[in-house]
Amino acid sequence: MNPVMLITGAGRGIGAATARLAARQGYTVVVNYLRDHRAAEEVISAIREAGGQAIAAQADVASEDGIRGLFATVDAELGRLDVLVNNAGVVDANCRVEDMDFARVERMMRINVAGPMICAREAVKRMSTRRGGNGGAIVNVSSVAARLGGPDEYVDYAASKGAIDSLTRGLAREVAGEGIRVNAVRPGVIRTTIHASADNAGKVDTAGQRIPLGRIGEPEEIASAIMWLVGSEFSTGSLIDVDGGV
Repeated sequence: MNPVMLITGAGRGIGAATARLAARQGYTVVVNYLRDHRAAEEVISAIREAGGQAIAAQADVASEDGIRGLFATVDAELGRLDVLVNNAGVVDANCRVEDMDFARVERMMRINVAGPMICAREAVKRMSTRRGGNGGAIVNVSSVAARLGGPDEYVDYAASKGAIDSLTRGLAREVAGEGIRVNAVRPGVIRTTIHASADNAGKVDTAGQRIPLGRIGEPEEIASAIMWLVGSEFSTGSLIDVDGGV
């Protein structure tokens, strides 16, 4: 049986690009999505047309019940889990900290921090050799914002990704002796719809002017970094910047 990779938020952008690449490399891919069933099915159709294997799994990964249900689906339909890619996340409209309300910050941390941490918990339960598993890999999608801080745009988002960096380093050390490697990719500005969903579509058009390589990144470039970490047997606790040199 093919190794199994679960990718959260895989209906579009980086998640979708990673799903297609993983399938080409021989993984059976679980395409998690929240609402856009059509987008998820388009990813799955593209994978199957290319000869790969994939299933869709609807779940809210900002909810503990949703996460438990998602992993139960993987257990029931595939019976194993080899890789988790914690990709699902959100940004919000540009806002200074002095103007942020509690609800915005709480939502950001629930989706971008609590969700990935609980997904990692469920993955460790299944992968850990201490618990009878066969080992595996977790790759978290962080952001270069964790290093830059997001001033005048989204310090809350940057802080949430800083938490993901800490999760990556801490969990990597916690489970290194149990056959599990934990790493993170920190993308810069990538050509996806995430900024448009936060009423900041112009960021994609203007950011390239400030990037040393002179352009924004493509989802496939982040997918390649994710898959490199999945296959790098001597990498754990690593944070890989893929940001055009910012």
